[in-house]
Amino acid sequence: MFSSIKALFILVALVTAPALYGQYSESDWKDRDQWMNPEQIFKMANIEQGDDIADVGCHQGYMSFHLARYVGENGKVFSVDVRQDRLNSLNEIALERGIKNIQTILGDYDDPKLPENSLDVVLIIDAYHEMKDYREILQHAKKALKPNGRILILEKLKSEMIGKSRQEQTKAHTLSPGYVENELKEVGFKVTRIEKDLGNWERNSQKRIWVMVGILPES
Repeated sequence: MFSSIKALFILVALVTAPALYGQYSESDWKDRDQWMNPEQIFKMANIEQGDDIADVGCHQGYMSFHLARYVGENGKVFSVDVRQDRLNSLNEIALERGIKNIQTILGDYDDPKLPENSLDVVLIIDAYHEMKDYREILQHAKKALKPNGRILILEKLKSEMIGKSRQEQTKAHTLSPGYVENELKEVGFKVTRIEKDLGNWERNSQKRIWVMVGILPES
């Protein structure tokens, strides 16, 4: 009986593991390209060759590697995560691919430790909802940006969580654009673009991708 239960537990773990960790490992990236268009996202933030960009909450580097190619050898990507194991994986992949314009940063939960007054764009892709200290993160993003620098936040909104409180949404790993728009404005960003429907996250029609762009006006 015990061995049967143990075998069943292992089987369940194997089945659910892709759902828990999907899109955060290199093997999933090709599939992610089918339902997420990184180049479209970069154009929304007006990213150009030679720009210096932060990818905050980079995980193993899906967006960072797209960015590294997009900005070219004269640009630079600062890939930030709070887990060193993810950054180690990113560095290994970069070494294998000969990519030299990515710099990894081990951030704190309230501080991405970005270089100040030096970035053209800060991207936070499917990570903002995880940030309990989001106000501090946004303040650090402001300090890191050049005048007229931009911040782009991408999230997914689960249909069953529409109209729920911010706390209820983030507990469900989702967030609506209304909360984020107010938070960007509170710290001094001017919201210049909101796209509430960029397709389905992981092809799930109950999870709509949205993007918001804010600019840091010159003082």
